[in-house]
Amino acid sequence: MTHIAVIADDYTGGTDAAAALRRSGLRVVMLFGVPAPGSTLQECDAVVVGIKFRSIASAEACEYVERTVAWLRENGVTRYFYKYCSTFDSTPAGNIGPVCDLLSTLTGARYTIVCPATPLHLRTTYLGHLFVGDKLLSDSPMRTHPLTPMTDSNLVRWLSLQTNSMVGSLPLSVVRAGHEAVIERVNSLAGQGVRHIVADATDNSDLDTIAAGHDEALMTGGAGLVEALGRALGVSLPAHEQPLGRPGASDASSGTLVLAGSCSEATLEQVRRARLAMPALQLDPGDISDAVTLVDTAVAWNEAQDQTRPRLIYTSADAEGRRRGAIAMGPDTPQILEQVLARIALRAVERGTRRIVVAGGETSGAVVAELGVQQVLVGDEAAPGVPWCTTVSSDPISLLLKSGNFGGPDFLTETASA
Repeated sequence: MTHIAVIADDYTGGTDAAAALRRSGLRVVMLFGVPAPGSTLQECDAVVVGIKFRSIASAEACEYVERTVAWLRENGVTRYFYKYCSTFDSTPAGNIGPVCDLLSTLTGARYTIVCPATPLHLRTTYLGHLFVGDKLLSDSPMRTHPLTPMTDSNLVRWLSLQTNSMVGSLPLSVVRAGHEAVIERVNSLAGQGVRHIVADATDNSDLDTIAAGHDEALMTGGAGLVEALGRALGVSLPAHEQPLGRPGASDASSGTLVLAGSCSEATLEQVRRARLAMPALQLDPGDISDAVTLVDTAVAWNEAQDQTRPRLIYTSADAEGRRRGAIAMGPDTPQILEQVLARIALRAVERGTRRIVVAGGETSGAVVAELGVQQVLVGDEAAPGVPWCTTVSSDPISLLLKSGNFGGPDFLTETASA
């Protein structure tokens, strides 16, 4: 029986949530994209559906979510979690607010908890403000994010820009007073017409208090609250419902292909170190501005390498490199390069590669779509929030899909050689 469904607003956010649920002892299946009508859900305790709707038009995002909920209901799911990034990535127009409104309506929830706090990744909320480490969100690198610049760390205020519903807060003092105090406060707020309640949390015990005994059909937040809810569910599952074992290992003889598209500081350092440990090819649109030529160049280079060893192909670049690329290729350079890496992945799989590591949320989405992956079994984590996944097919592929900021400096080197 599937006890809960998580709807995530991008693919790597979905794998982060899937890892959190598996860490809680649940059997987890993940789907990529809006499920196809009539498709069958693999047996699991929890299902995660990753959909790329974080930065698209709100109306389109809500359409995707509504279709997904309809499919999940057909598969017997009655409890839902909307997972967004722990840095609350959104604009004043959405999409967190509009999707919260829609899901509240679809599930009939009296109120919605809003809690991106994920202490594992140093994301905490206090007095309604979101912190990244010891910095306010608005003072972190997220302030200059190209798609969702987070210029206000006050989540009550930021969310209020995205919805016509009333937004309230659940302060840390109430959370620390215990579960009964939390229920009393949220019921009081709901009685006053508050629909979305931003909850403070600075450590995992706060998240456990928020999640424990929550009887609404909907919660929202980051992977931290997903894991807390998983812990609460795991305690009540029958003993025979054990978590899935680690998905079967890929064909090691094909080696590991590493594809990096993220330009985050973390990924740039990971790429720098990986270049010292394995053959590496940088695709620079400042040198080659034609997408087809970039793909052909990379495929030829990859096929000339020892296929039993790791190799790296990357478009990750610093600010100056990105500026040069945009001049040569145009304003859609990031999207074009995502598709370039995705096509390289497909060509590699067609030639026998069965183990792929992808760095970057948008790049991961493009790769999964190009490969036609629909469902995966979620296995062990290579790093917190980054699980190995194995495709559900007769000829499985192992995928590691990494958000740009996740993993330590040697992440790419270590996972490619594991």
